[in-house]
Amino acid sequence: MMAGKRVLVVGAGIVGLALAWRLQRLGAEVAIVDPEPPGEGGASFGNAGAISASSVVPLATPGVLKTVPQMLLDPKAPLHIPAGYWLQAAPWLARFVASATPATVARVAKALDQLLHLATEQHQALAREVGVPEVLVAKGQLYVYRDEKQLAKDTSSWAMRRAAGAEVVRLDRAGIEALEPEIGPAYQLGMFMPDHTHCASPFRYAQAVATAFRDAGGEIRQDRVLALTVSDGRVTGAQGEVMHHRAEEVVVAAGAWSARLVAPLGYRIPLETQRGYHVNLFDSGLSLQRPVIPADRKVFITPMEGALRVAGTVEFGGLERAPNEERARLLYGDLTAVFPQARVDGAEGFWMGHRPCLPDSVPVIGPAERVKGLWFAFGHGHLGLTGSAPTAEMLAPAIMGRPGNADMGGYAAERF
Repeated sequence: MMAGKRVLVVGAGIVGLALAWRLQRLGAEVAIVDPEPPGEGGASFGNAGAISASSVVPLATPGVLKTVPQMLLDPKAPLHIPAGYWLQAAPWLARFVASATPATVARVAKALDQLLHLATEQHQALAREVGVPEVLVAKGQLYVYRDEKQLAKDTSSWAMRRAAGAEVVRLDRAGIEALEPEIGPAYQLGMFMPDHTHCASPFRYAQAVATAFRDAGGEIRQDRVLALTVSDGRVTGAQGEVMHHRAEEVVVAAGAWSARLVAPLGYRIPLETQRGYHVNLFDSGLSLQRPVIPADRKVFITPMEGALRVAGTVEFGGLERAPNEERARLLYGDLTAVFPQARVDGAEGFWMGHRPCLPDSVPVIGPAERVKGLWFAFGHGHLGLTGSAPTAEMLAPAIMGRPGNADMGGYAAERF
């Protein structure tokens, strides 16, 4: 693709924003279209903020599958499927179970490692370019466990992280207290990754990318894309509620809404939204330095700018079902289990967002083989923030027709 070609990015979440910025830097004329303002839709606004370059372990592993039936029977468990959504969720769950084989786990770990292994450096570069280097905090991530039995369940996961190059330091109770002295005495063991970082304001980060993109001549259009338009086997743009957006190359980076857009073109991609929640506490009484992740609670407790954020839970429920306040309220219990002294009064409501999840935990990245000029960048699941800058670095040169070192075959939509 020659410099100056018009590229349309459908989706103004952090993945679409990072990609649009990188394309612009490579010489493309780029427009972004989304019904919501930049960074406000999907999961970009309210995620847990973790930049997890070693998150190469898929959600579906043999060990995880053993715990799923028990979780589904417990309404307070980290995983929840409302009674009225079982039928819709069943096909995705069947694929999820089928992907929990040693061969698939190894394939997924390789694909995620290739995508994410430079995530920290790529985010640091992006944050510097858009003028907010301070939004990334390099103080590591701390996972905490109650006892040896609980830690033993994650032995293979930690081995996979180490194989991906992560520095992992095992801590006893004294080591935990040296890092985060406010963690309650129930947690006796820790696994600390000093080389990991977190984003202290995912929304401010996304806004900074959007502002830099606009200042450099990019256009952000607020419109809801209804359909992709194709002529003679080549994409010609996207039809919105407001207007038709013409382009020579189109990238679908619309998060959990992406599968709907590509289905009329023959792509049946098993994309499901795993709805996640967060609560922000502005006067928690705690002074964390880094994300704390209690292994038994499946949440991230992250120090944000001006607040402490507790984010997590997995809820199936589709794109239209209203948020479930009861799911959000469980997060207060997760927090006080780890920090018994935390103040939870006065929190201002809750947030729910849509994580775009595929059953094998590998995002769809790369060209659409069936339609020339169409590209995919979605399905990052719980790793959308982490994977955004790496996806941009991988995909933008390919869209521009420049040779790259990355093999995108493992991320192809056609694998479904």
